[in-house]
Amino acid sequence: MAFTEILQSYHLSILQWVAMGLAFFILGIAKAGIKGFGTIIVVILAFVFHEKASTGILLPMLVAGDIMAVTFYNRHAKWDYIWKLVPWMAGGVLLGVWIGNSISEAVFKRLMAIIIIGSVVAMFFTEIRKSNAVPKNKWFARVSGFTAGFTTMVGNLAGPIANIYFLAMRFPKNEFIGTAAWVFFIINIFKLPFHVFVWHTIDTHSFMLNLVMLPVVIIGFLIGAQIVKRISNLSYRRFILVVTAIGGLVLLFR
Repeated sequence: MAFTEILQSYHLSILQWVAMGLAFFILGIAKAGIKGFGTIIVVILAFVFHEKASTGILLPMLVAGDIMAVTFYNRHAKWDYIWKLVPWMAGGVLLGVWIGNSISEAVFKRLMAIIIIGSVVAMFFTEIRKSNAVPKNKWFARVSGFTAGFTTMVGNLAGPIANIYFLAMRFPKNEFIGTAAWVFFIINIFKLPFHVFVWHTIDTHSFMLNLVMLPVVIIGFLIGAQIVKRISNLSYRRFILVVTAIGGLVLLFR
């Protein structure tokens, strides 16, 4: 099948193409270090595609963004924290593979919405908590990692959970971005075979769509990297919490 025929097989309207382009542009900005947009991206793509199918469309683009992020922020990564999270995230991914492949589309959508809203609530309480103490309990990393792994598999929604963990660790901005970049690069690569061979949400058709949208992600990343150098995070994070909560509610009642 010709390249253009593959793209036409999705039967996307102009509005859907624009929405998808916006989602991937935002993804590029998010991978550059401006956190909090993950849920918005998921919600937009869920409107363009079915909820479960959208996870396969999104994952290769996440990997592309991860490659740019680990290249740009590699020197800031804290590997001791990465190794604390990754094994537990892998376990969460495996649970997500089994559950996500066994439930209906409607239940899958509700599960994604509940994860979003629950994550927002947790992030909100993290934001208003004034203590500078860093959690030392090893189970905090384990539970955070396992939950993030599960949520990233069932809906590419680990961002809020990971943000809670890294905010709790009181990471400076660049260390936050660099460490998160490597964590998600490793886990997203780990997820790829399950999407291809178990869920069948990634195939040659979806990959062609990814190639068309890749320049949009790159442009978003380059712009986001410049914004990161200048932005003040406090008010911005609170704004993103509100937008994320709205996105979760829209998905829940869609």
